[in-house]
Amino acid sequence: MSNFIIYPAIDMRDGNCVRLVQGDYDQETVYGDSPFEMAKTFASTGAEWIHMVDLDGAKAKKLVNHEHVLRVAKELDAKVQVGGGIRTAEDIAFYLEAGVDRVILGSVAVNQPDFTKKMLAKYGGDRIVIGLDARDGYVATEGWLETSSVKTEDLAKELARFGAEVFIFTDISRDGMLSGPNTEAITSLAVATGKEVIASGGVSSLADLMELRANTSKGVGGAIVGKALYTNKFTLKEALQGGN
Repeated sequence: MSNFIIYPAIDMRDGNCVRLVQGDYDQETVYGDSPFEMAKTFASTGAEWIHMVDLDGAKAKKLVNHEHVLRVAKELDAKVQVGGGIRTAEDIAFYLEAGVDRVILGSVAVNQPDFTKKMLAKYGGDRIVIGLDARDGYVATEGWLETSSVKTEDLAKELARFGAEVFIFTDISRDGMLSGPNTEAITSLAVATGKEVIASGGVSSLADLMELRANTSKGVGGAIVGKALYTNKFTLKEALQGGN
């Protein structure tokens, strides 16, 4: 496995940078009115990747904030991975052909596994990333509004057999709560699949990042960091300095 990567997160809603608590659209804090400027700050600090989520898109089940994503991909010297509202082959092609490095399939991976396998075959597991949002071990879909009957680990193993190389694992109970990541679940998913798992949700301190980083050899490949950066729990520079 390669080095441990820090993915600063930009969640977009109504064109603003926001954070939600546990995916609840009624618990929103706005941290800036320009996703591009936020991304520029992250890139200039040294971020290798920027994680962008189209919250409006996730709810509307179509691309909404894509212009911001494309601008970041075109104008900044950081790689971009994006999720939210990506539902069709056209959506995927639109982003990947415009310079976005990775697209994240979340709800689609659960609801349309055959389509997901097709996209993995077409683009490869380093460009199609599988976002697994878990609630009590089961996958949640549709911007976390629904919980499926699919076990997170079962779906991950199945998709790994069809070429998935990278998973983003979110424990919904910890997202936006600054309560620490579910390191045990993240690591066990990496071990079970033999693939890279990026941690998402709950990172609140540099100690959390160190705990995750200690499992790099088991397949924990990085962490998505959002609220902790926006609420100044630590700086991106501090996270990156301990990030390799």
